[in-house]
Amino acid sequence: MGDLRRRLLSFSEITSVDADTRELVALVQEWIPAQRWFASKGTAPRLRLLAAATLPPEVPETRVHVLIIRDEATATGVTYHVPVVDAERSTPATYAGIIGHRGNGNILVDGPRHPAYTAALAHAVAPQVEAADGRVLDGEQSNTSIIYRGEGQPVICKIYRQLHVGSHPDIDLQSALARSGCRRVPAAVGVWEGAWSPTASGALAFAQEYFPDVQDAWRVARSAALAGRSFLDDARTLGEATADVHLRLAELFPTPPSDAIARRAIATAWDRRLRLAVSEVPAIQRHRAAIAEVYAAALETTWPPLQRIHGDYHLGQVLQVPGRGWVLLDFEGEPLRPMTERLRPDAALRDIAGMLRSFDYVAGSLQNEGDPERLREWAAAARSGFVRGYERRTQHPSTGALLDAFELDKAVYEAIYEARNRPSWLEIPLTAIDRLVDTD
Repeated sequence: MGDLRRRLLSFSEITSVDADTRELVALVQEWIPAQRWFASKGTAPRLRLLAAATLPPEVPETRVHVLIIRDEATATGVTYHVPVVDAERSTPATYAGIIGHRGNGNILVDGPRHPAYTAALAHAVAPQVEAADGRVLDGEQSNTSIIYRGEGQPVICKIYRQLHVGSHPDIDLQSALARSGCRRVPAAVGVWEGAWSPTASGALAFAQEYFPDVQDAWRVARSAALAGRSFLDDARTLGEATADVHLRLAELFPTPPSDAIARRAIATAWDRRLRLAVSEVPAIQRHRAAIAEVYAAALETTWPPLQRIHGDYHLGQVLQVPGRGWVLLDFEGEPLRPMTERLRPDAALRDIAGMLRSFDYVAGSLQNEGDPERLREWAAAARSGFVRGYERRTQHPSTGALLDAFELDKAVYEAIYEARNRPSWLEIPLTAIDRLVDTD
């Protein structure tokens, strides 16, 4: 698809707020808590508009705004990217993505749901596609993605909702892999960046190759488990694909030694996450000492060099593409981890642990639809096949105390996530914690 296209959007800083702007922010403030990408669940937002830009409209009688808004309701605060379309009053009341109704009768619409914004976005990052074909991909968590189908290869553009200043691992890693000729990732197409203050700039959106009519590994694996089919061979080739990407990343980016300082930084993150989990998921309290022992044992073992990794690796982050095999997506890292941590070299075992947990999730999600014992055996075989495939490529062992610690940390992370978002699935990571600390 050629070189990566980069466009910069300059914003006007907000120094004073008029009545029109106050109304707009008030509507967004009422709407934003229900969005899946809103970070501070259970907390009423307190929004402040930092900067705004207006885009040329492609649809008559509309105004397209790109807003940079900071939620100051929490101690750390979160900066959001909120594109909106101020549409004329003739817009149907059933229009998808309505944020609210303005005093002048206009309707404020979430940008990705309106053709005026999707056209502007396509022009910025992927002008070769037909903007009228932009369609929101439903079901995402921390971002919003739009699929464009034009002539040639379709494109998917990910709109980053939570903004970060500076480099973004999703763009840096995937672009470098694609540029190196790695076929295990989609080709990178374009980046839309923004400068919302003299000292703050970062990625707003990232466009990449899209594969229509394919399934992700989660659906492939879940179908196999439900039908009683072995996933062993698929898991083995997935392990090989994972190793291919890790080996290429180790060639493209620095691989510092995992010295005492680096190990301590990772251990500190483990401890911080455990404290948070205990406060939000009381059932973990009884395991706290045993979890700490697993972490301590990992610090005493030999660590391989650190490197850049995927960072939030699971079956939903991989596609099975005919004629191409497994293709890895979304190198953004775990949304709950600070961006400073996600940008650092890390242990490749973190990705392996994430995928092992994902196989357990397949089995756990089907407990009410199949035989639990058979599902546990299915997951164990898939886990074994994945590790064997990975080790076959890297020629290095992957199991042991260190992997146990990373898998346990992932299960602790999952417990926090499920308690906040899917309480009915909380038992899946809690069961894994029981197993990993050898309790009854």
